[in-house]
Amino acid sequence: MSTDTVAIFDTTLRDGEQSPGASMNTVEKVEIARQLVRLGVDVIEAGFPISSPGDFESVQAIGRAVGDAVVVCGLSRAVPGDIERAAEALSTAKRPRIHTGIGVSESHLRDKLRIGRDEAVERAVAAVKLARTFVDDVEFYAEDAGRAEPAFLYRMVTAAVAAGATVVNIPDTTGYTYPGEFGALIAGLFEHVDGISGVTVSVHCHNDLGMATANALAGVAAGARQVECTINGIGERAGNTSLEEVVMALRQRREYFSADTGVNSREIMRTSRLVSTITGIPVQPNKAVVGANAFAHSSGIHQDGVLKERSTYEIIDPVDVGVGGSAIVLTARSGRHALKHRLEELGYDVPAEEFERIHTAFLELADKKKEVYDEDLEVLVGETERTLNEVFHLAQVHFTSGDPGIPTATVELVTQSGEHIIDSSHGTGPVDAVYKAINRIVNVPNDLTEFSVKAVTRGIDALGEVTIRVTAEDGRVFTGRGAHSDIIVASAKAYTNALNRLLVSVKPTTLEEL
Repeated sequence: MSTDTVAIFDTTLRDGEQSPGASMNTVEKVEIARQLVRLGVDVIEAGFPISSPGDFESVQAIGRAVGDAVVVCGLSRAVPGDIERAAEALSTAKRPRIHTGIGVSESHLRDKLRIGRDEAVERAVAAVKLARTFVDDVEFYAEDAGRAEPAFLYRMVTAAVAAGATVVNIPDTTGYTYPGEFGALIAGLFEHVDGISGVTVSVHCHNDLGMATANALAGVAAGARQVECTINGIGERAGNTSLEEVVMALRQRREYFSADTGVNSREIMRTSRLVSTITGIPVQPNKAVVGANAFAHSSGIHQDGVLKERSTYEIIDPVDVGVGGSAIVLTARSGRHALKHRLEELGYDVPAEEFERIHTAFLELADKKKEVYDEDLEVLVGETERTLNEVFHLAQVHFTSGDPGIPTATVELVTQSGEHIIDSSHGTGPVDAVYKAINRIVNVPNDLTEFSVKAVTRGIDALGEVTIRVTAEDGRVFTGRGAHSDIIVASAKAYTNALNRLLVSVKPTTLEEL
C-alpha cells in the first residue's frame, strides 16, 4: 500500500499567538521558527503582516532566518492593501506563500462582510489573481467553511482554483463540525470542483467542541494533503488542531490513513516545551503526546504490564517524541561532569560561562532537595537565560508575615550599570508587599492580571514556579516566570522578569528616562 505525504502547515506564530496572553516578540518568534525547521514542518505561517509593524517585522525576520528550508507564509484578507503588505513582508523569504481568502458561510457573508455571494466570489478571484502577481504559491482560505452551504463552498473553491490558487484551505473556523460531516465536505470537493486534483487541499480545524484533531484526520482520510495546526494545540478560543497529535496519529496508524508526514517526531517534546516557555501557556498534564502524564503509569496493573512489555499500555514509544528514558539521579554529591552530561542528554549545549551559573544554582538547589529532577534542570536553565540582559536584576528579597502582624518586604535590585537600589513596603500579604517594594524602585505603570503557582516536580521540597501576567498602560500583556524553593522569592523573580520584558519593549528614550 502506497503512503502519501501530508504537509504540516504550522500556524503557531500566527493563529497560535492569538491565544490571550501569548503575544511573542520578533526574537522569540525567530527562535520558535528555527525549532520548527528542526522539527521538519513544511510551512510556517509567520504572521499577519498588515495587522501590526511587529507582525510585519517578524515575517521578514523569519524569512531571512529559515532560508529555503520551509515555505514561509503570510496571512491576508481579500483586500489589496493586505496582499501588497504581505508580499512586501515576504520579500526576504526564499519560498514565499501568500495566504488570502474570504468568509463563505451565511453568517460571515451577512453579518460580518455584509455582501452577497456573487460579490464574495468576485473578491476572492481578484485577491488570488493579485497575490499571483507577487508569488507563485498562493493559498486560498474559505473562512467558516464548516458552516457554509456545500454547493456555494464548491463554487467558491472552483473560482479560486481557476484564478490560480495552488492550495485551498477548508477551515472549520468555529469548531462546529463533526468528523463524519467534515470528511464528507472534503470528499465533496473532489467530486464537485473542477481542477481540484491539481492543487493541495488543506484543512484548518478549531477545537471548540474538542473535535479539531478528529476533524483534521477525517479530512486527511477524505483526501486532504495539508493539515494546519499549532504546537500544543494553542490558538484562538479553545485552540487549534494539535500538531503533535496529528503527526503521531498518522505515524501510528499509517496503514489506516495511507499517509504520513515528514516531521522529525523526536523534536516534538523540545518544541512543545519551547513554545510553552515563551508563551507562558502551560501544557495540561493529561495532554496527549506532550503532557507530563502522557507516559506516566500510576495503576499497579498498568505498571506491571508496562514493565513486562511497554506496548501493553503504551502505543507510542516515548523516545519517538523526544521523551527520555531512565535518568541520572542528581544530588548535591553529583559532580560537574554528571550535571553537564545530563544537560547534554536533555538537549542543552551550554557555554562554559552559563554552565558555571547553572552549576552554582544547581548546588544551591541540591542542598535543599533530596533529588534534582530533569524538570528542575530545565527550570534552572530557563532561570539563567531570563537573567541575561536584564534592566533590573533581583539581588535580594526579605519579608516578614504573620497573624497578627503587618506583612513587610525589602528588596534589592541591581541596574545594568551596577547600581544597587534598596526599598521597602508593606502590603496585604508577603507577595503584595514584595511587589509594592519592587514597584517603588522600577516605577513603571502596570496592572497585575494573572498570578499562578505550580510545583515543578513531585515532593514537599519541590521547586515552586510562578507565572504572572501584567498589562501595560497601552494594553500590551507581558508574561513573567520565576522559580525557587521559596514561592515568595519565585514570585519576586516572576514579577521582575515581567517588568524587564515590559521595559525592554519601551522605546530607548523612554527607557533612559526611567
